[in-house]
Amino acid sequence: MTITLPPLPYALSALEPYISRRTLAAHHGHHHAAYVAKTRALIQRTPLESASLEDVVFSSAEQQDKSLFNASAQAWNHEFCWRSMRPGGGGEARGAAIAGLIEKSFGSYRAFSQQFVTVAGDQFGSGWAWLVFEGGRLRIIAKSNAQTPLTMPQVTPLLTIDVWEHAYYLDYQHRRLDYIAAFLDHLVDWDFANRNLTQQLAVGVPALAGD
Repeated sequence: MTITLPPLPYALSALEPYISRRTLAAHHGHHHAAYVAKTRALIQRTPLESASLEDVVFSSAEQQDKSLFNASAQAWNHEFCWRSMRPGGGGEARGAAIAGLIEKSFGSYRAFSQQFVTVAGDQFGSGWAWLVFEGGRLRIIAKSNAQTPLTMPQVTPLLTIDVWEHAYYLDYQHRRLDYIAAFLDHLVDWDFANRNLTQQLAVGVPALAGD
């Protein structure tokens, strides 16, 4: 079976003081691990047993297998989320491709960050906020529960923030907006977002006029 719980790309204490060791240990070691374990159990002794996690997500969405989709999509979302952050991250976008397209899509980095805080903060209940590339421009979208832009045609996810309560409640309690601000100011891995964008642009999807 190819699906396993990947290690975090940094130490448990690496994102402190913005995300504590205690939160990361519970989030990765319990929540993420549980989604991986359930996915493995559901695909055991099926044609998907040797499939990649992405293929399991696509197959479960196509077959409308809600249990498998919820487990596998959450496993994929969490793995993407860990890579959307890094120690010493955050601040204005770095990387020519992502920085330029933020300017053209939102008008300024400040306008982007304000919209990101609004979308992530207004997500009702559990879910995610995503920066995605679609139709030559960037968009910020919210997804509930296990929903993911991975299954959206012509959409490339660039980075995400987890706004399920278990992602921030031990550190921020009800202060979701403070958690989102800390993510943008101190944690976002713009290099990861820029790599995702440049890889997509390399396959021939045009960016906004003026590039």
